[in-house]
Amino acid sequence: MKKVVSLTGAGMSRESGLKTFREAAGLWEGHDVMEVASPQGFAKNPALVLEFYNQRRRQLLEAEPNAAHYNLVELEKNYEVHIVTQNVDDLHERAGSSSVLHLHGELFKVKSSIDDSIVYEWKKDLHLGDLCPRKSQLRPQVVWFGEDVPKFTDAVRLAEIADIFIVIGTSMQVYPAASLMQYTNASEIYFIDPNPNVSGYSNRIEIISEKATVGTEILLTKLC
Repeated sequence: MKKVVSLTGAGMSRESGLKTFREAAGLWEGHDVMEVASPQGFAKNPALVLEFYNQRRRQLLEAEPNAAHYNLVELEKNYEVHIVTQNVDDLHERAGSSSVLHLHGELFKVKSSIDDSIVYEWKKDLHLGDLCPRKSQLRPQVVWFGEDVPKFTDAVRLAEIADIFIVIGTSMQVYPAASLMQYTNASEIYFIDPNPNVSGYSNRIEIISEKATVGTEILLTKLC
């Protein structure tokens, strides 16, 4: 069975009502991203950062997978499908995808501020004073700007085995995720996005200039 690897970004979940900071000139829900998505921002104002993610968590609890998520699940009838997502939401899993790797962490998890191995499932609000057993403040289990991406090596391994590589809803400007293109030898590469940034990439790429729900429907028809 051929292997499909799909790299998904914020545009994948936009039609489920989840916003992306790049749509607002570096502002995410009215905040400078460095204030709410960096170790420095957390050190400066942890209460602001925790409340910011509390709001994102509440928003995600109300969101539902869209047709694009379900279209990738449909591909599993004909292919071995692996998803590498830059998104911290759980919409791929809720739609039924069986193999999802979260490069940038997961919104419904929290971890110790001093020990990355201490991780908890967490769907409620997180407050100052919520501590791990080592008496350290719990924080969102997300990769902030300036932090290492520990699962990138696993993502590279998937890119290397792909027969078909699909990029959906990502600007290809956030590294190291954008560099995954350098590791794939896939014979078919597809970009789905209204305005894909594909400069400098292989001429093997087929561009589907549509939003995720429409583009994945077109691709599903083509591949199946």
